Amino acid sequence: MNGRLLITALLNICFLTVSSKGLSGQESQDVFSSFYGSPVVSPTVMKGNLLVVKQGRINIGNGFLYYEEAGQGEPIIFVHGHSLDHRMWDEQFSVFAKKYHVIRYDLRGYGLSSSQTEDYQFTHAEDLVTLMDSLHIQKAHIVGLSLGGFITADMLAYFPERMLSAFLASGNIRKSKGPSEPMTKEEAMRREEEIAALKEKGVEVMKKEWFEGLMKSGGTQRERMRAPLWQMIDEWDAWQPLHKEVRVVAGLDAIEMLKKNHPAVPALIVEGHSSGNRFSKEPQILNYLPNGKLKVIEDCGHMMNMERPEEFNAALEDFLFRLH
Repeated sequence: MNGRLLITALLNICFLTVSSKGLSGQESQDVFSSFYGSPVVSPTVMKGNLLVVKQGRINIGNGFLYYEEAGQGEPIIFVHGHSLDHRMWDEQFSVFAKKYHVIRYDLRGYGLSSSQTEDYQFTHAEDLVTLMDSLHIQKAHIVGLSLGGFITADMLAYFPERMLSAFLASGNIRKSKGPSEPMTKEEAMRREEEIAALKEKGVEVMKKEWFEGLMKSGGTQRERMRAPLWQMIDEWDAWQPLHKEVRVVAGLDAIEMLKKNHPAVPALIVEGHSSGNRFSKEPQILNYLPNGKLKVIEDCGHMMNMERPEEFNAALEDFLFRLH
């Protein structure tokens, strides 16, 4: 049984007692409840190193979020991209657990977290705050990529008091309608037409095109991410493109809040430079972040943390170091 199937099996057991030895050598025992109780604690080998990882899920109202945490120190929360899940942070999770309390999780509607519905309005930023509250985290460094970057921008707009810093990679403000403008009948009709066209085309065809687009955005090291990236996209249930999704990111609403508040949270906008990857050299969000800067990582594309993890990790480590 592979690790993902094992986690799924654990999440479907009502009560499970797990004993493990932590890095200190002391035995610990936790009881996990499928009713959002205690986490599973398990020793996990990542990149050749033993890492004690807590796995659990928390109630978010009308659903739950799956999460993992490890390490001690200031909290870093990693927020994944669309069509992906917590595994996209494999190259960061164990590395930063050496000095920080790291948390990664699956967004609502992705991975091992509960599904979305068309009739329940929520935002991913609100879910993230609920996760922080449940884990008793008052403030954290938020690291997001792509959709995760949009969510991090929403956090800056609506919950800056919960942030130690913001690291926004390959995405910041999503220029789309926010929750203040619910889907109109006309928009719903257009979405139904798009969904019908997608079903006729075939979800597997769409997935392959999406995957190849991400791959083509990369630089000379892009092949190193091919297998893990495709595994996540292949296992994604593609709920979002097949349904009329509610406004899960603040979009244009966030811009208005940022214009009004100009949060002082230290922020780094990070983009990958390659012939197949486009980005703005003057991102609009920096107009509203007095402590925001732009960094470009050369020879990589959209999925920079998977394509060039060493350079990505170095950029994040340097950013965090300069905060002190």
